[in-house]
Amino acid sequence: MAATKKNTAPDTKHPAGTSKKIRIQYYRSKNSTPFKHKAVVKGLGFTRLNQIVERVDNASIRGMVKTVPHLVRILES
Repeated sequence: MAATKKNTAPDTKHPAGTSKKIRIQYYRSKNSTPFKHKAVVKGLGFTRLNQIVERVDNASIRGMVKTVPHLVRILES
């Protein structure tokens, strides 16, 4: 079998370590909220209350935070 050559060129669109990050805190419980809100909180990576996570600052993450502003907050960097 011939070995296939993989593309090992560096990613010039998103160089490592240069993407901007935001810190998000999960500060209010998702109990008694619609299922979609619970799914967004889980999608952001939260597993417990008052947890702080760091995510890449892009439009999709900002949209998720905008969906549940009553449950999460963006912390100052």
